[in-house]
Amino acid sequence: MSRIVVGPFNRVEGDLEVSLDLDQGRVQAAYVNSPLFRGFEQILVGRAPLDALAIVPRICGICSVAQSAAAAEALGDAMGLTPTVNGKLSRNLITATENLADHLTHFYLFFMPDFARPAYAGRPWHAAVAGRFTAVSGEAAAEVLPARAGFLRLMGFLAGRWPHTLAIQPGGSTRAITAGERIRLLAQLREFRSFLERRLFGDTLAAVGQLASKDALLAWADGRAADFPAFLQAAADLGLDRLGRSADAFLSHGAYGLFPAGTWQAGAAAAFDPVVIAEDTTSAWLAEGQPRHPARGETLVYADKPGAYTWCKAPRYAGQPVEVGALARQVVAGHPLLLDFVRQDGGSVMARVVARLLELALVLPAMENWVQALQPGEPFCAQGDMPDDATGAGLVEAARGSLGHWLSIKRGRIERYQIIAPTTWNFSPRDAAGTPGPLEQALVGLPAGDGAPPTVQHVVRSFDPCMVCTVH
Repeated sequence: MSRIVVGPFNRVEGDLEVSLDLDQGRVQAAYVNSPLFRGFEQILVGRAPLDALAIVPRICGICSVAQSAAAAEALGDAMGLTPTVNGKLSRNLITATENLADHLTHFYLFFMPDFARPAYAGRPWHAAVAGRFTAVSGEAAAEVLPARAGFLRLMGFLAGRWPHTLAIQPGGSTRAITAGERIRLLAQLREFRSFLERRLFGDTLAAVGQLASKDALLAWADGRAADFPAFLQAAADLGLDRLGRSADAFLSHGAYGLFPAGTWQAGAAAAFDPVVIAEDTTSAWLAEGQPRHPARGETLVYADKPGAYTWCKAPRYAGQPVEVGALARQVVAGHPLLLDFVRQDGGSVMARVVARLLELALVLPAMENWVQALQPGEPFCAQGDMPDDATGAGLVEAARGSLGHWLSIKRGRIERYQIIAPTTWNFSPRDAAGTPGPLEQALVGLPAGDGAPPTVQHVVRSFDPCMVCTVH
C-alpha cells in the first residue's frame, strides 16, 4: 500500500488536494482536503442583517449570484416577505444566466481540455479533440468566449453588473426592466440559442431536451458534427459512463420553479425535508460535537485536531452523504435521459456532463418565456421591515448543486450565519461513522499513479470543484 497526493487542480481554483491510498496501482481509499479556511460565517456575526447581501457574494466570483440569491431568500424568510411576480422572474433569469454560463465554461474550458492530453494520442478521436479543446490554443475557445460574453450581457440589463451584484433583494430585484430592454434580452437569448444549436449540439434545443434514453442519445450523436457529440464519442470510448459512481443518492433544493425539490435514492424519489440536514465535523479541523442542523451550527477552529484532514464539514441528509449538482437536479426532476443513465450504470462522469449540457437545452427556452412574462411598469421589488429577532433559510440551486444559507437575528444583528455549498456536499470528508463523502467514494477502484490515464482528473472535474465555496 502506498499513498500519493493529487493536486492542485487548476483551471477553476487550485486549493483542492486529494490523497489516494493505492494498492497495485488502484485507489483503495481517497481523502479529499479543502485546505483553505475562509471564515465568512464568523465575518457575518454581529453585523446588520442586510450587510449579508454585500458580503456573501464575495465568497465566490463564479457563483456570486447564487450566494446573493440564497442570502436574499434567507433574509426574506426572516422578514416574512414574498417577492413580487416580476421580482421572482427577474431573480430566476439572473440565477439561470449565471448557472448556464457556468455550464458552458465548465464544458469548454475546464473539462474538455483533459481529453487533449498526450495520454490519449492513440485514440481515433484525439487529433480532432486536441485541435478544438487544447487549453488556450484550441479553436473552441475563440468561439465560446465571445458567445459566453454575449450571453452574460444579460447581467447588465438584469443585475447591473456581474459578479457581486446588489440587485437581488429579499423582495425581488432593484433593477426594473423596461419594454425596450425586454426586447434586447430576447435578442441576446436568441443569439446564445443560435450558438448552442450550431456549435454545441448540432441540433435544436427541443430535440436535445426530448432525448429519453442513453441509447437514444448515443444514436443521436453518431456522426453528428458538433461539440457535445464529440464528447460523447470520447467518453463512450473511454468507458466514462461506468466510472466515477458514488452511492447514487441525490438531493436538490429545486430551481427556478422549473425543477422540483426532492431526493432520490435506491431507485425512488422522495420529498425534500430540510429538517434532517446535519453537519458532522469529525474529520474537519473544527471543534467536534454531535452533528448539528445548520440553523444551530457552529464554526469553531481546532487547527491541531488529531485525525482531521480538511477544513470542510461533512453535510449529511438523514445521516447519509448525498450528491448534488445538475445530475441530481435532473434525476430528482425525473428526466428520463438521466434516470436511464443512473439506472443502467449509476451516477458517472458521463452522466454528470450530460446533465449539465441538458440543462442548457432545457433552461434557455424557459428563460425566453420568463422574459416574455415580465410586466414593465409593475413592481419588481416588495418592501418590508427587518425584525429585531428572527430566523430564516435560503435554499437555492447553483450550477454545481444545492446551496443553503441559514441565519438567526437577535437584537437587530446577525447572531448566527451558516452556509452549505454544493462542493461542501460533494467533497465532504468522512463522518463519525467513517462513511466517505461522494467524491471519496467515486474515486475508489480507479487507476492512479505513474503511467495511469487521467481518469482521476475526469472524475474530480465531473463534480466541478469550487473550493473557495466549500469552507466558510
